[in-house]
Amino acid sequence: MKNPPKRSRRPSAPANRDVAVLVYDGLCTFEFGIAVEMFGLPRPELKDWYRFRLCAVDRGPMRAAGGMHVLADAGLEGLAGAGTVIVPGWRGIDAAPPAPLLDALRKAHANGARLLSFCSGVFVLAATGLLEGRRATTHWRYVDALAVRFPRIRIEPDVLYVDEGDVLTSAGSAAALDLSLHLIRRDFGPETANSVARRAVVPAHRDGGQAQFIQAPLPEQGATLGKLLEWMRRHIDQPLPLTELAERARMSERTLLRRFEEATGCSPKQWLTRERLNRARELLEGSDLPVERVADVCGFGSADTLRHHFRHHVKLSPARYRERFAHGG
Repeated sequence: MKNPPKRSRRPSAPANRDVAVLVYDGLCTFEFGIAVEMFGLPRPELKDWYRFRLCAVDRGPMRAAGGMHVLADAGLEGLAGAGTVIVPGWRGIDAAPPAPLLDALRKAHANGARLLSFCSGVFVLAATGLLEGRRATTHWRYVDALAVRFPRIRIEPDVLYVDEGDVLTSAGSAAALDLSLHLIRRDFGPETANSVARRAVVPAHRDGGQAQFIQAPLPEQGATLGKLLEWMRRHIDQPLPLTELAERARMSERTLLRRFEEATGCSPKQWLTRERLNRARELLEGSDLPVERVADVCGFGSADTLRHHFRHHVKLSPARYRERFAHGG
């Protein structure tokens, strides 16, 4: 395998690393847990990681789904000075957010904070007025209600998340993972996001309802197939014909195709294309390599083939993708 190219673009940590997560009576435990897992765990192996705090909307102890009670060290005053504020769901789409909360969110945003909502938390952001005229998403069950109550929001119902720069929203429940990893990728680059995803044992990218620039997840597989997949990743710049894969797996081609489909939901060719696209995205985001070299390193063989797959799967040309997503570009 060829030596991996050196990256020339390394995103620095965000200028304000303070992440404030709202907690409230009726807290959505799953969405809250994602915020803690993605932003609140100490990661000594990563430099300049986020600083994490909880900010109470209501007087504690506050009830959380599953019978737990939560206490926070700060109230809404803790949003002041935050670089990122997360709304991990909301206690009900028919529950009006209190005015002090809306005021605190508007002030935090005016002071430069990025606002994130997970699932039903979009109703809180919508109530601030900060989503008017902008794109947003939420759980598919709440799309119609959101559209009726806030007609000036441009709702995208078939995506995992929407990034409007300083206001970001995710679809239902587990899509909060996708949005969180996307923000980590924005702040620290693809290598760090991939490291966090591996630690959480979740895919760094997932397919959304439209071109969300993310790959398919990899379900569990047996040890033999798992070793083969890791080997394929390490040799992704090579042709990797089915005959060679079957020989390495010590299976017939027919058996390999069947087991591969059962484990991954796709053929080896399709899986390789997705892996190569993912690697190409990382190189386009994090290096100055010309498109021809990216195609070679990722195993596409030619820039024309890379462009074909990018237009088909990502709906952008490699050059346009780099222009939009490259750090420092």
